[in-house]
Amino acid sequence: MVKMPNCCQSVISDGSVNAKGERKFFQATVSPILLTVLCLITTYPINAQESLKTTKSTLKLISQSPVPSLTGAAFSGNQISLNGRTLPGTWLQQPGKSGQMTINISDGAFRQLIGVNFLNSSNSAKQPIQWFSSLTQPLVLATKLVGAYRYLDIANFAQTSGWQIQANGNTLLISTPKTQITNIVQSQEPPEASAPLQQARILVDLDHPTPWQVAQGSAIAKLQTPSSDPDTPTLKSTVPPNREWTVTLDGIADPVLIQRYTPQPPAAPPTLLPNLLKQLSPAIPPTQPIPPAPEPLIQKVEVVKNQTIISLSVPFGLLPQVSTVPNPNRLIIDIRPDPLEERDITWAPGLRWRQHYVNLGTERFPVVWLEVNPRKFGLTLKPMWASPDGLAGTARLIQTAQRYLAVAGINGGYFNRNNRLPLGAIRRDSQWLSGPILNRGAIAWNDSGQFYFNRLTLEETLITANDQRLPILFLNSGYVQSGIARYTPAWGSTYTPLTDNEIILVVQKDQITNQLPGGKVGAIAVPIPQDGYLLTLRANAASAASGLPIGSAVSISSATTPADFSRYPYIIGAGPLLVQNRQIVLDAKGEKFSNAFIAEKAIRSGICTTTTGTLIITATHNRIGGYGPNLAEHAQLMQLMGCVDALNLDGGSSTSLYLGGQLLDRLPSTAARVHNGIGIFLQPRSSGNRE
Repeated sequence: MVKMPNCCQSVISDGSVNAKGERKFFQATVSPILLTVLCLITTYPINAQESLKTTKSTLKLISQSPVPSLTGAAFSGNQISLNGRTLPGTWLQQPGKSGQMTINISDGAFRQLIGVNFLNSSNSAKQPIQWFSSLTQPLVLATKLVGAYRYLDIANFAQTSGWQIQANGNTLLISTPKTQITNIVQSQEPPEASAPLQQARILVDLDHPTPWQVAQGSAIAKLQTPSSDPDTPTLKSTVPPNREWTVTLDGIADPVLIQRYTPQPPAAPPTLLPNLLKQLSPAIPPTQPIPPAPEPLIQKVEVVKNQTIISLSVPFGLLPQVSTVPNPNRLIIDIRPDPLEERDITWAPGLRWRQHYVNLGTERFPVVWLEVNPRKFGLTLKPMWASPDGLAGTARLIQTAQRYLAVAGINGGYFNRNNRLPLGAIRRDSQWLSGPILNRGAIAWNDSGQFYFNRLTLEETLITANDQRLPILFLNSGYVQSGIARYTPAWGSTYTPLTDNEIILVVQKDQITNQLPGGKVGAIAVPIPQDGYLLTLRANAASAASGLPIGSAVSISSATTPADFSRYPYIIGAGPLLVQNRQIVLDAKGEKFSNAFIAEKAIRSGICTTTTGTLIITATHNRIGGYGPNLAEHAQLMQLMGCVDALNLDGGSSTSLYLGGQLLDRLPSTAARVHNGIGIFLQPRSSGNRE
């Protein structure tokens, strides 16, 4: 039975629960009149697969943002207790038809916590799902967009599945039926020389459908087994090591299964005795090296706190693909080189989630992307960055997107991982947050859905009272070179020298008010005036300080090359530029990227526009049987996807494609912290704007 919180719980005039903290529960009907006195518990969401430690820090960060109104919500929260384990996940309850309450969980949390598979849909108000159920006649859940999340009404699903649900303040308590895991069987195709990547299948039999999650672990160090012959070397593998993956189910495995998959202690190494025959007969050819024994796929099965954890050792080039079937209830774990499941889901009006393999010659690349119609009412794009207090700092894209209340987003430009400072252009609301570097590629846009791609340079000039002109090479940048750099309040409240022996000029209201020696790197923190900026004179530029005495009047001229960039209020710089006017224009050397970066095969993020004006943000991962695309391949892939103009964004572990509280392209634990990104926002429709 599905239980709901009592809508009549005592609420005092400031909206808080009564001092006794009493909460009552009742079944799913209530008078619409009583619903008018319900209070809204407004909280902020955290992705369901971030750690609790991360959750606490993120909640503190998010609490600084304005609180959105969840109109009509009776209860809401950002924690879900699933069978006694409290995990991050947003939910809300609202009055439905006939006075009944709906139970709504954000689709990202529902997919990640329960293991539900989303099926294709062209209707953003309906989401077909598959979970131990039929693919041909799937269950369809109603959806609703509230704030930055899409919620699924799971009331009927939960009742059919035998779940117990009740709300307790900020937490939604979910209890699923006790489940027994009755069998775990592994099958594998026989090896063939023509198919070095052999897929395997693991079948997990259950007596009830149950939630499951999959997680990626670290690389598994290979143990070398010495040969019994001291003259026969042990063959060292040239293949990257296997990686640990875990599949966790809410259920108890039969003790026989635990014993079956309990690792045996390693055998004692063989005693190495001299081979007298070889000493007497040196003409005998040496024995071939012994290859290392393959790792067993199932490393261990254990039960921890009423959960069964299946630990796997997955070879390089293979990944797990997990699915479910009914009658009998079974979890299927396929270990295969092409695990990406094709998707085409209209997630919201003007926002479409797609994922497919894109062929480039004989190579197949898994690509996950979002198609955005920026001309759809209410859809806007804005740059976002990690720290609310300045430009120094990094965070996982999930956290940054949730702090900004973005519906979707992708990681943006480059940054210094050591000092966490930006290395490229960021412009928002016509204000430069950070200037471009090295004439690298950038994307600019406005609120009308117009976009511009090119290589970008910002030319700032310091002009003195006697018309002396000095070039300012960098604006709020972590890129450090000899010359003059400028730091505004957007950088933060203070500036700490990035090189030794800088001369720092304080400028307020277009007048130099102080000159300070910077000393050693990081030795002092100089306040940045709110009515001005700092100029840092580095290396050879320090000699210009004598011509800029205290009291001097100064001004700044600013222009972009090309000039078209100046017309756009929003800019993100990254690079290299990949495609312009449907033609590949890749010139990574010209944009000062290193040879190693140019040749590297890595996961890539990209952004582009199509002939219809649609914006696409993409995450391209490792090709089947190998690594991700190099820059030339990335340009070709973007061109194949129909891009008219395309830009390469920061990639590798930074690549993160976000939608409604979840990462679409990878597990959150595998995504690095990033400095900035591009957020997609749904603006609420005002009463004066009706279509």
